[in-house]
Amino acid sequence: MAQTSIEWTDATWNPVAGCTILTAGCTNCYAMRMAARLEAMGVEKYAGLTRKSGGRAKWTGRIHLDRKSLEIPYTWKKPRRVFVNTMSDLFHESVPAAFIHDVWQVMADTPQHTYQILTKRPDRMAEIVPALRKLPNVWLGTSVEDGRVLHRIDELRQVPAVVRFISFEPLIGSVAGADLRNIHWAIVGGESGPKSRPMEPAWVEEIQRMCRAAGTAFFFKQWGGTNKKAAGRTLNGRTYDEMPAVSL
Repeated sequence: MAQTSIEWTDATWNPVAGCTILTAGCTNCYAMRMAARLEAMGVEKYAGLTRKSGGRAKWTGRIHLDRKSLEIPYTWKKPRRVFVNTMSDLFHESVPAAFIHDVWQVMADTPQHTYQILTKRPDRMAEIVPALRKLPNVWLGTSVEDGRVLHRIDELRQVPAVVRFISFEPLIGSVAGADLRNIHWAIVGGESGPKSRPMEPAWVEEIQRMCRAAGTAFFFKQWGGTNKKAAGRTLNGRTYDEMPAVSL
């Protein structure tokens, strides 16, 4: 477990490491850079997960299952919100369903914590999750970076969960036409880092209007850019930190 500066969670937990570039939202993935840095520091868990291409770290597609990390949540005394797999995707095609079941068991055994699982593969999530227990402390979400992947929202809607959420981050295009019915929470954020792509205010305001119409909680994370702290996280003069209401 690691403390985190991510605004919408308290800590991170990575029982899986490594991934594969899937769509445009993956191009500047911070986890690729972080994995390369950790490998250079000698952290065995991240060995071989990235390669250099065009002067940048890219995923190799190799996946590391970290069974030792499954023990970590049992040691936490204080309840917290936990972002699961910031360094991978739990529903990556190379993660065995049996391992996902093991992760689910840990979350079932530690109901004092709220687990937030985000995937770019909600189709596989929809195949696996119905066979698992619907846990009141597990929120399930998908990433949507632009209008080309709106189908992920429909796939997420098929997943049984007390909270379904969308991370519109990095938002690199309009998502006009997105259907937020039965989506409880939307996180919006611009891309950050040295090669970040700009986010238009109109795209953010578009999502905010959709949230209001659908009754979806709206969380504005950041404008992003090369200096995300300077850009800040206020929208039209105020901060939006709305969280979803949990209904069992």
